[in-house]
Amino acid sequence: MSQLLTLTFVAETIRLSIPFACAALAGVWSERSGVVHIALEGVLLSSAFGAVVATLASGSPAVGVLGGVLVGTLLSLLHGLLSARFRVDAIVSGIALNLLAASGTRFLLRAWFDSASNSPPIAGFHWGPTGSSGAAMLARTLLDPVTLLAVLAVAVTPWVLFRTRFGLRVRAAGENPVAAASVGIPVVRVRLIALCVSGAVGALGGIHLAFDQHRFESGMSGGRGFIALAAVILAGWRPVRAALACLVFAALEATQILLQGQRKLPPEILQMLPYLATLVVLALAAGKARAPAGLGQHATEER
Repeated sequence: MSQLLTLTFVAETIRLSIPFACAALAGVWSERSGVVHIALEGVLLSSAFGAVVATLASGSPAVGVLGGVLVGTLLSLLHGLLSARFRVDAIVSGIALNLLAASGTRFLLRAWFDSASNSPPIAGFHWGPTGSSGAAMLARTLLDPVTLLAVLAVAVTPWVLFRTRFGLRVRAAGENPVAAASVGIPVVRVRLIALCVSGAVGALGGIHLAFDQHRFESGMSGGRGFIALAAVILAGWRPVRAALACLVFAALEATQILLQGQRKLPPEILQMLPYLATLVVLALAAGKARAPAGLGQHATEER
């Protein structure tokens, strides 16, 4: 248990929390505007692939970040167009886009890299001290540009949502789209912009996954988008609380990684910890968390 009270554990927890937290923030942006977003898994997966392809093509991880953000934004915008503009059921749209991301990335892996499992390796960013000590790992984690962008997103999102005119419009579209439309708020346009922000923020999580693994692996999102949705529900659609909930999920994942070498518990039990915690959280939050009142409603629907 002493392994859980070290800088290595702190570094691992922060590192593992970035994909969860970015996906959770993406969910907050989308669902605060009134669009259910279960395609977060697809956003993570497609943006990771886009980041790797852009990095391999340019040789620059900075260009890879831009490529990943572009792909994640486009996928999220497509979800917004289908659900908000063309009124496809958001659950159906989200499932379809998740399947598209999973099968599409595998198809492109085969077509471009002659592999159905992973891409060629990429370097990623190399900021901070070298070495395997806990202090060096923590410094590299905190100095990583994608981590810094994720922290910035966590800090800026509450201010934009609750202290700006645009944030007020987003929340109005999510709480009562009919009333918002009646006072001149372009609900569909506001939702599409919110989905673009959602995709860009969520893409940071996929980019972090790809750069952390130094390549793209088929299915590497590993259910993180769904766990992030559980964090959003647990947090009551509040961005900072959702990020903190993701930190807890990441701590559980870090725990199972650090304890895998011990024989006291079967490794399968340790690997199940984050997912068991998700089920427990959803069971506890059932009927207690208050979703935006207009979630899933259209501007012309009757209340």
